[in-house]
Amino acid sequence: MEIDRADGRNPNQLRPLSCSRGVLNRAHGSASWAQGNTQVLAAVYGPKAGTKKNENPEKASVEVIWKPKTGQIGKQEKEYEMVLKRTLQSICILTIHPNTTTSVIVQVVHDDGALLPCAINASCAALVDAGIPLKHLAVAICCCLADSGLVMLDPTKLEEEKMKAFVYLVLPNSILSVLPEESSSVKGEQMEQGLITSVTHGVMSVDDYLHCLERGRAATSKMSDFLRRNLQPQLSSDSSKAG
Repeated sequence: MEIDRADGRNPNQLRPLSCSRGVLNRAHGSASWAQGNTQVLAAVYGPKAGTKKNENPEKASVEVIWKPKTGQIGKQEKEYEMVLKRTLQSICILTIHPNTTTSVIVQVVHDDGALLPCAINASCAALVDAGIPLKHLAVAICCCLADSGLVMLDPTKLEEEKMKAFVYLVLPNSILSVLPEESSSVKGEQMEQGLITSVTHGVMSVDDYLHCLERGRAATSKMSDFLRRNLQPQLSSDSSKAG
């Protein structure tokens, strides 16, 4: 059973992607990421000396500050901050600059669905723009489950509200490496088939979740290609500097 989408897309079709880097002059790294009408700005500052009280001083730490389009930060935004921090810490190499803090500021420009995945994608691009050492890149996507059991990718805000459940998935960007040469030992990690982050809202069966994972993984390969093309000039530049 097919569900007609207001924008005419088929269930597997993503909205148009857009990414710009270096959009903020005062930040050490920045990026704007848009999927359809959902747009997020991410700015990276640091690494700065010192870590917060509850952080391990023998490793680098990541601080995430979420700024909604309007109003004060609420419970949902706090959850977004936590998920985003855990995701970014899992892809950053935390042993290179111990006892430092890298701050990632996320500014919501417009929310038309799949907001957290857009923020994760924007933050990853901003980290690359700032030259932060990463184990690998990551891409995030939202998969929705309709009452009929149909899975739809990259929903709009209206589609999200109508769905039975949805899941945010973050997967490695294939085997693309952004590692400095002195950290080649981390290249051995087999992350290309892994799952970095998964956040589920609503109720879905294990079979439905695995179906979402399968569809999401297939779609993120397209996003990986887009991210690789967009970041390639920066990655080539970083490799030249490392050499």
